[in-house]
Amino acid sequence: MGLKNIAQNDLQKIIENAVTGFGVEITLIDPSSVEYDLKGFANDIFQSIDPDTGQIVSGRVAQISFSLKTLLDDGIGIPIGIADTSIKPWLVRFTDLSGSPVTFKVMSTAPDRGLGIINLFLGNWSND
Repeated sequence: MGLKNIAQNDLQKIIENAVTGFGVEITLIDPSSVEYDLKGFANDIFQSIDPDTGQIVSGRVAQISFSLKTLLDDGIGIPIGIADTSIKPWLVRFTDLSGSPVTFKVMSTAPDRGLGIINLFLGNWSND
């Protein structure tokens, strides 16, 4: 096994292993409403502050990271952001630190095929 494969396997273990404190239960929901129970890294920051000015530059930034290998091995494929509001988007659901479930839509994705991680950038979602 080469160094690149070792790095990909290590990254997968870090992201998905709840023992390390990084992996959390996340449900990925495709546009046809099929749900996939996965483990990944969840990031939901309500305010980003510019360190130079002290000003808030963003109201909320939410992101999920998965092992790309897991998504491909499980036959899920690569989620994409869907701009057309008449089409149901990819969704993610997880529980925040307060124990409340939150659901976001996938706005865009950034797969890194070299290291084997995919970042999903999230936006607000409403079932209305």
